[in-house]
Order: sequence, then C-alpha cells, then structure tokens
Amino acid sequence: MNEIMIVIAVIIIICVLLNKVSSKFGIPVLLVFLLLGMATNSLSIDTASDTNLKGIERLCTVALIFIMFYGGFGTRLKSAESVLLSSALLATAGVAITAGCVGLLCHFLLKWAWLESLTMGAVISSTDAASVFAILRSRRLGLKNHTAPMLEIESGSNDPMSYMLTIIMISIFNGTASGIMMIKLLLAQFLLGAAIGFAIAYLLITLCNTKIKIGSTGFDSVLFVAIALAAYAIPSAIGGNGFLSTYIVGILLGNKIDFNGKKSVVNFLDGVTSMMQILIFYLLGTLTDIPTLHTVALPSLAIFGFITFIARPVAVFSVLGFWWKRYPIRQQILVSFVGLRGAASIVFAILVINSNFSSSHDLFNIVFYIVLLSILLQGSLIPIAAKKLDMIDAGEDVMKTFSDFSEEAEMSFGTIEIGPDNPWKNQMVRDLKLPKNLLLALLLRGNDKIVPKGHTTILAGDTIIICTKSYNNYSTDSIYQHRVSKYSDWAGHTIKEYPYKADRVIILINRGNERIIPNGDTLLLPNDLLTILDRDSNTVNFEGQTIK
Repeated sequence: MNEIMIVIAVIIIICVLLNKVSSKFGIPVLLVFLLLGMATNSLSIDTASDTNLKGIERLCTVALIFIMFYGGFGTRLKSAESVLLSSALLATAGVAITAGCVGLLCHFLLKWAWLESLTMGAVISSTDAASVFAILRSRRLGLKNHTAPMLEIESGSNDPMSYMLTIIMISIFNGTASGIMMIKLLLAQFLLGAAIGFAIAYLLITLCNTKIKIGSTGFDSVLFVAIALAAYAIPSAIGGNGFLSTYIVGILLGNKIDFNGKKSVVNFLDGVTSMMQILIFYLLGTLTDIPTLHTVALPSLAIFGFITFIARPVAVFSVLGFWWKRYPIRQQILVSFVGLRGAASIVFAILVINSNFSSSHDLFNIVFYIVLLSILLQGSLIPIAAKKLDMIDAGEDVMKTFSDFSEEAEMSFGTIEIGPDNPWKNQMVRDLKLPKNLLLALLLRGNDKIVPKGHTTILAGDTIIICTKSYNNYSTDSIYQHRVSKYSDWAGHTIKEYPYKADRVIILINRGNERIIPNGDTLLLPNDLLTILDRDSNTVNFEGQTIK
C-alpha cells in the first residue's frame, strides 16, 4: 500500500513539473500526461485486463463528472449570451452531423460494417473541453467575435450528445433498441437529464438564496463535490443523461448564486479539475498497447484527416452558416479547426468495449491514436491558425471569458471618510482628477446611498466607497505583524514621532475589536497589533528585537 501511494505521489509531482515545461515550450500539456501514461505502460504494468478496464472506466467517469461540472460552473453566461444558441446547436446537431459523416466514411471507404461505423462516429463525435480550455488558457489566446465563449460552451456541453449516441449504438448491438425504443431511449436520456439537472439546480439556488448561507469554509467546497456527484448519479440511476444534468447544474449554480466564499470554491474546483485531467489522461495512456499501435495507423490517420478537414467543417458550416453575416468564413474555419478530440472519446470507447461489443477492428487504439494526433497537431497549431486567419484579438482577455474569479481580474473595494479637513470636501467629482483605475462607486450620506456622478458634490461626513484593481505581485513585499508591548518606546506616541525606514509602512492597527487604518497622527497604545508592509526586507527591528 505504501509503495502504491509513493508511486502515485511521484507520478503527480512529475505531471505538475511537466506542466510547467509544456507551458514553456508550447507543448499541449494534456499530451504530456498521455505520454507519461504510455511510458508507464511500457514498464509492463498490467492495466488492460477486463477488471482494470472496468475500474478505469469508473475512475474516468468520475473525472469527467468534475470536468463537466466545473466547465459549467466556470462559464460566464453574460459573456456568452450572444453565442448561446449557436453553441448549443454545435453541441447537439453539430455532434450528430459529425458522427453521421464519420459513419459514412468508415462504411464506404474503410469497408466497416454499419454498426461498427456508426459506433465509431458516435464515440469520436464530441470535442474535448479539457483540451480546448487548456490550450486557450495556457496561450492566453484572445479571439475575435466571441469565438472563445462559443468554443467554451460547445466543448463543455457536447459530451452528453456523444454519450447518448454511444448508448444507443450499444443498445442496438445488444438487441434492446428497436426504432421506437431508440427514440424513447434518446428522449429519456435528454429529457430526464435536462429536467433533473434544472430541478436540482433551482432547488439549490432557492435554498442558497433563502435558507442556506454559504460562506468560505472548507466544508462549502466539499458541498459542491457532493452536488456534482449527485447531479450525475440521480438521473443516471433512472435512465437519464448524468453528464447533461451535471453540466446544467454547474452552469446554473455558477451564474445564479453568489456568496462570500465563491472564489475559494472556484479555486478548489479548479484544483480538483486539474487533478482529474491529470488522472484521466494518465490512466488512458496506461491502457495503450504501444507495440500494436502502428497497426491502426492507416485507419486512424484516415478518420482523423476526415474529421479535421471534412466532417467537422461540414458540421460547423451547417450550423453557423445560418448566421452567415454574423459569423465570417474565417471564424467558421477556426471553429472547425479547434474541434479537438480528447479524453471523453477514449472513455466512451472503453464503455463500448466493456459492453462486450464485438468488433473486428481495434476500436480503442484507433480512438486513442486519433486523440493523440488531434492534441499534438491541432493543439499545437491553434495559435498559428488563429493568427493566419486574423482571428486574434489582442484586447480580448480569454481569462475573462472563463469565469475564473482569478486574482488578476479581481477588483478591490475600500472606504474613505470625508472629514472637515479633507481636501475633497465641497469638491465636485469631476474636479478630483482621479487616477484612471480608480472609481468612486458609492457615496454614503446619512441614510442615503448615492451613485456619484460628475456633478455630485462631496460633503464633510460623507463616506465614499472606492473601487480599484487588486494588487497581486507580492514578490518584493513582506507583510507581518508586531504587538506593541507596554514597555515599548512606541507606546503613547504618534506614528510620525518615530522615524522608521522609508520603505516600511504600518497599514493596519488591531486594537481590541477595532481595526484602524492609521495616519501620521495615529496614537500607538500598548497591546496594539500592527500589520506592517516591508517592501524590501523580510526582517525588521523593533524594541531591540529582530523579527523575521
């Protein structure tokens, strides 16, 4: 047991280190995890037995649950409203068109049986959210005309459609799906998944807004783990599409509830999702039979080329062509090219294998080969393609497309009390000559709350709430605390009476239950707890004692 834990820890550390390397050299990070899994498999570790296949399928399913939940939770609907319908059609009709086109290729060109051909189309038809997100984020690739949110919504929500098509093909193979039964199965998957997803989401939204107050404790993050698992398990237990339900719950909770600890929850889910991406790609890499991989090279290359240059463009142009004035040709070409295949397709291939689906072709290795080519070639060429198509928008921050709640995008609020000697007293807002990144957000005057305009006059006694960008680069700063003792030379004197280093400042005084933002006239008292910002050094000397 200890040996297994050591191996797992070492693998995770290697994955994290390789993540840094891949970002530096522009290699798609998920490809690195796949290759590491393949390297592990080359050590003759048995992962491809039937028992292990079923276990890996379950682990990968759990990983997909969190990837899809966070994909929804982190989606900012406001930035995607204009492309919501287009993205939804790409995630449904686009997937079906892609699956059908691949099925035709496999049957007529590769001479596969119809059932195997359409099953291959169903398995490989969705694009991969983890791959798309990772590449857009790592390259900070801002794209024109709301292309990034379109790709976000599509890739985050099209796995359920591919899953439904795969389940239908398995049911046909098992003889449990006639024409009527196929329609019933499709409707049950879609309607139950969507209905339960909406029901769970709105129940939680109602509870959070009325009964339950979510804060910032660690248990709140654990709560969202439970919600993600329940959102999948409940509809799946009664024949619904758990992935669809999970995505709906994630996107509604992420956009309809707000609470103080939301950023910490997002950071937690981001970490969990990153861990799940490492897990899923590593495990799938371990399943690959490297010595026999070359035997599926020709059909894999044929299907990959067909999807990339024919099936995916046909699907995209069929959907986005309805808005031909809205989506220029170059944008449609880029959306077609960014249709990366990924982990979900490999998981669905394992699902087919575990269902005892008889095939004369190596379905798993073909799908794996296609995913490998997609991440390696398409993933590496996306920035070049975007540049050649003139689709890069230098002023568009892709990190704002995704609802990261990241520190670098966060705004900070503060208050200013207008005393009788404040230079802002009796001044109009437009005469203050405020810095570019500072905004007077609200003015409190007695019981009145005033949104300040240019002609608003500031009066003594007003409290002004200001808004500005947060400062996040603490690499040259050190913040620490110091308690003023009753024997201190500081006690009983104002701050300005005792000189100290010009690059050091007292930014806060805790006095009992009172928190004071000091100035030069602030009197220091015994037992005051000083919060000190030292811009150059981690060492400060007070009262003859060196404090680090």
